[in-house]
Amino acid sequence: MSPTARFRALPLRSRLALLVSVAVAVAVAAVAAVSWVMVRTQLRDQLDRSLMATNPSAQVLRTLSEPCVAAPSRPAQDIAGNLNPTVQIVLADGSHCWVSGLTNLPVSPADQQVAEGRRPSALHDATAADGTGMRVYTFAARTQPNAPVFGISVAKPLADIDKPLSTLAWVLLLVSGIGVVGAGAAGLWVARTGLRPVDELTGAVEHIARTEDLTVRIPDEGDDEIARLSRSFNSMTAALASSQERQAQLIADAGHELRTPLTSLRTNIELLARSEETGRAIPPEDRRELLASVKAQMTELAALIGDLQELSRPDAVSPGPLGVVALHEIAGSALSRARLRGPELDFTADLAPWYVRGEAAALERAVVNVLDNAVKFSPPGGTVAVSLRAGELAVRDHGPGIAAEELPHVFERFWRSPSARALPGSGLGLSIVARTVQRAGGSAELRAAADGGPGAEAVLRFPGAPTPPPSEPSVVPDQ
Repeated sequence: MSPTARFRALPLRSRLALLVSVAVAVAVAAVAAVSWVMVRTQLRDQLDRSLMATNPSAQVLRTLSEPCVAAPSRPAQDIAGNLNPTVQIVLADGSHCWVSGLTNLPVSPADQQVAEGRRPSALHDATAADGTGMRVYTFAARTQPNAPVFGISVAKPLADIDKPLSTLAWVLLLVSGIGVVGAGAAGLWVARTGLRPVDELTGAVEHIARTEDLTVRIPDEGDDEIARLSRSFNSMTAALASSQERQAQLIADAGHELRTPLTSLRTNIELLARSEETGRAIPPEDRRELLASVKAQMTELAALIGDLQELSRPDAVSPGPLGVVALHEIAGSALSRARLRGPELDFTADLAPWYVRGEAAALERAVVNVLDNAVKFSPPGGTVAVSLRAGELAVRDHGPGIAAEELPHVFERFWRSPSARALPGSGLGLSIVARTVQRAGGSAELRAAADGGPGAEAVLRFPGAPTPPPSEPSVVPDQ
């Protein structure tokens, strides 16, 4: 398994704690390295300044210019002051003469150039004869203005700064280690605290998956991302609970509606079967009535099953391709079908051109359902008025109307008014109408007649299409 795969296999809180520890470790290491380099630079600069501050007097220079034999210690003390350095003379031929200190210094090319008078000074690191690391400063000097130039090397051990730097490095390493461990512990604590709502959410999801209890809710205090996630989860479970409740209600209502035609159908078929089994012939008139009843029940069952299939389709899925369709033509076609179902009624139409975006077959079925509802409740010889103006399709009948307290329920599934329960139908027609109109971006309403007369008026409102096709008739004439 690759390191990336192993890292992803860790729990989320462990990954967060590890990432925090790594980030803190990198930051602490960077700060420690920068601090160590800055302190080292400052210490070396301080050492260089102390070496370059050497300024011997003329008497000292004359003493140092004598042959390198038993060089006195006093001049060296005058040169170095209280620095306790190693001091030696460097001549132009590269030879050197030890003056003070515990060891001899090698003569570098830069030191010889200073002794030859080709450069005023030189500053460099060197390794003494005993292996000690030294910081060496060599400067040119004369005993008098016309005297030969020679070099004076003043050096101090690098251990004077290496030891404090080593101590500092160990201190920084110890502090960094403590910081990384503390950051890891703090990261783990923060991860556990911050992910506690996620743990609650996970527990709720597992509880729902195990018990199918959609009433579980998670506390959603605050406005952070976890609270938003909790609110979204609560909204989702509420929507699922509502959907489950509607599904259960639909099944119960469908079972109730199916029971009546099935019971009637079973009774009629049993009568016909018993007649065949016993040999007792049913009178021809009664037999025709039984067969007509069976046919009517089968038709009602087929219509009910079709309505249930329509309502079971998800709202986001359209039954057919959407496009710009002529609503006035759809209404005219539905009106022709309604005339066949109510030949004893008088239909009037005033259909102005209007184009909508939707599915033609579904829209026509919705308009047919509204017209069938008007035909069902219209008295013989009554009038059904249909108008389409500015996207508002109105269907007015002159039947008994509907009570005001029943209006809020007319678009509910399987709801039927007390006066309509003796009439054929499943109570799904207006539900399909409302759903189809809403899918097209419109709204549906059933209200009392606007003129105060008898009957009811169904109003379907549709938004217009952005670019209606040209060359359409302005008004569909009454037929």
